[in-house]
Amino acid sequence: MAQSLPQKRPWFAALLAALATGLGHLYLRRWSRGIGWLVASFGASILFADPAAVDAFLTGNWTLGTLLAVAPMFIVIGLSVVDAYRIAQRQNAAASSSDGSAESAVACPHCGHDLDPELEFCHWCTNSVEDVDRKRPAASEQR
Repeated sequence: MAQSLPQKRPWFAALLAALATGLGHLYLRRWSRGIGWLVASFGASILFADPAAVDAFLTGNWTLGTLLAVAPMFIVIGLSVVDAYRIAQRQNAAASSSDGSAESAVACPHCGHDLDPELEFCHWCTNSVEDVDRKRPAASEQR
């Protein structure tokens, strides 16, 4: 049987990504992508942000020059937030579209549970189901 993808909250993934770069992706179980965003964030900080401007920003001395100097870091963080949000949306859309494939499930005539199409018996009640028409929907899907 096909395993459905878990539903994830896009706004929660975005919030986690905003709190710590890559954390939203870890919530979505996209390990390599989360680590990639973390590396990109550190890379942007090291390569494009002036350390003196970062120190000034962290101490609250916000001038236009300071904000422009730390902008590459926040651009990468912002892109990470948007990416985590969109991945969660796509994952939820895939999960909802895969739920439609359950319509082809067939119910056991003996106990009513969904049958595994690869087995010739019900794995719930162990009765033989060789003569069951596997093209009709399961009792739980009929409404």
